[in-house]
Amino acid sequence: MSDAIDGTRLRERFDDFNEIGATERGGVNRPSLSAANREARDRLVEWFEAAGLEVTVDEMGNLFGRRAGADESLAPVLFGSHVDSQYNGGRYDGVLGVLGALEVVESLNDEGLETERPLEVVAWSNEEGVRFQPDMLGSGVFAGVFDVEYAYDRTDKDGNRFGDELEGIGYRGEQPCEPRDLHCYFELHVEQGPYLDEAGLSIGVVEGVYGFSWMNAAFEGSADHAGPTPMHLRHDALVATSDVVQAVRRIAGTEGEDLVGTVGSIDAHPNSINVIPERVEFTVDVRSYDNAVVEAAVERIREEIEWAAEREDVTWEFEEIMRIDADPFADECVETVERAAQAVVGEDFRRIVSGAGHDANYLNTLCPTSMIFVPSVDGISHVEEEFTEWADVVDGVEVLRRAVLEKANE
Repeated sequence: MSDAIDGTRLRERFDDFNEIGATERGGVNRPSLSAANREARDRLVEWFEAAGLEVTVDEMGNLFGRRAGADESLAPVLFGSHVDSQYNGGRYDGVLGVLGALEVVESLNDEGLETERPLEVVAWSNEEGVRFQPDMLGSGVFAGVFDVEYAYDRTDKDGNRFGDELEGIGYRGEQPCEPRDLHCYFELHVEQGPYLDEAGLSIGVVEGVYGFSWMNAAFEGSADHAGPTPMHLRHDALVATSDVVQAVRRIAGTEGEDLVGTVGSIDAHPNSINVIPERVEFTVDVRSYDNAVVEAAVERIREEIEWAAEREDVTWEFEEIMRIDADPFADECVETVERAAQAVVGEDFRRIVSGAGHDANYLNTLCPTSMIFVPSVDGISHVEEEFTEWADVVDGVEVLRRAVLEKANE
């Protein structure tokens, strides 16, 4: 259990914060740059300042709170996560990492502890990517993966530009969003999977993150009347798509021990009950901790799309829109988290790999990085039913505190 974390204070702040964008079913709705997301940012600024942090906002809306160190010339320890949510998402995803980081600062203030290095708490912009794609946009620009103008030109489904919406909520800061010297980065997060919960463990020491590929694909056939058109004369784009959906499931089950595959979005046209679908656009997501497995899966899926098009006599399109390699974290930070976990929960932890992407992926390109997972009950996340036992939350924040203190005093 925690030695220094005030679990009651943290719980009150957590519940208060999650009133912002609260849904009737117990989740939150705070998509990036929405009115609720602006209110959440405002609340963080208020709390950061109350904790004595120096607040800055960069040109991507990434929000930083800095606690001075004994030697301000040293590179800071950065830690945090995000506060944007899925549409009707869960209360723990992202928020836990930011409020947990703030609680670490509060605990140090309570004890009157000064660290050798400065500390910085961060809330990244647009981690979820549900309104503006790609995801992890704020940390991606910070790490130099995307440039600012590319990010500003991302649009939502209504054509609203990221840059305009950021300006509109008042969080387009003056500080450049660019790589800078960091000692290390830590991120506390819910697991978003079943493994810790199934094993009855409190802490996951995250060694790295799966690599993944995102693909856009489409079939173009012929629209016709559903009644008079004989089956042998049809060129049905949805039939071809259904073949690929089944193929993705087969490939994920046979091509790699940890390979997962998902067809997550399908748009059929003209989408009428009595018209043969003429065009279907769909997405595919495949992930593994083995880059070669991802590469092979992408090629297999492209082949399955071509074969399905031949069978149904339709044309096909295929584009890989994102590829991120599997990302092992730095041993020095993983081992720091492991030492902290042993001190807090004894043997009640395991090393684990994340199947989901996080801002830590991009920070890992700039500085030594690791993550701390706490269990998601029944492995559920990205939905309103997302839940983590509070005792596990407090243990996770205490692990974060110990890891941050160790690195901040180097």
